[in-house]
Amino acid sequence: MEEHRAVQRRRMLKAGTISFGGGAIDCTVRNLSDTGAALDVISPVGIPDRFTLVMDTDHSQLPCHIVWRKENRIGVRFESN
Repeated sequence: MEEHRAVQRRRMLKAGTISFGGGAIDCTVRNLSDTGAALDVISPVGIPDRFTLVMDTDHSQLPCHIVWRKENRIGVRFESN
């Protein structure tokens, strides 16, 4: 498979939380780079296009938006402040 990302992502399996408008959904961060990530979710239904990804390991909060959805995985790009 040919790689089309501008920045290489690091593979991982870390717990995270998709946080939005008072709601929260658990997720697993499958890969991560400085610009985005791939997240596994039980179901992408109900996840808004923009949300905050909270990393459970260090509680960092990363504003992001969805760039693709595929079955139980979503791809996000981090938004700059």
